[in-house]
Amino acid sequence: MSQAHDAQQAHEGPIKTPKQLVLTVVASFAIPILIIVLLIVYVSNGAKKGAGSDAMTEEAIAARIQPVGALTLNVSTGSGVARTGEEVYKAVCSGCHAAGTLNAPKFGDAGAWGPRIATGFDALLHSALNGKNAMPAKGGASDLSELEVARAVVYMANDAGAKFPEPKAPAEAASAAQ
Repeated sequence: MSQAHDAQQAHEGPIKTPKQLVLTVVASFAIPILIIVLLIVYVSNGAKKGAGSDAMTEEAIAARIQPVGALTLNVSTGSGVARTGEEVYKAVCSGCHAAGTLNAPKFGDAGAWGPRIATGFDALLHSALNGKNAMPAKGGASDLSELEVARAVVYMANDAGAKFPEPKAPAEAASAAQ
């Protein structure tokens, strides 16, 4: 009988009472649910950011409202001395007059400058200050003074054969008159 008893015990499970059965059934449902809840809490802890949630940061706002362009003011801090005709020619006028762009008379071309010189200095200066044909006013350099434009006109015209006197600054003209 002992062999039969041992064989019967070998086939028995660990649950021997109804209380153990109830506890096993409850645990088989409760433990996986508890594990799932703990995993959800673990995963969801931390900083929660949705897609595009960084759009309201200070850096993102500053990038969106920054100006499209910038305005730069040229404030003259130099000595206040007007540039010479040669300096103005090299800085502004040579862009067109060195190559003859848009039918501009080439620098030193007496044939092209002759009819213009014949109109006189005042007519040349008026054209240079106000623009004529394809030439913009002051050669497109609005920061030039009238004296600087006059000096550039004299420089270019005299190189082509004119004999215009060099224009003087108002202070120079007043001291020369005394």
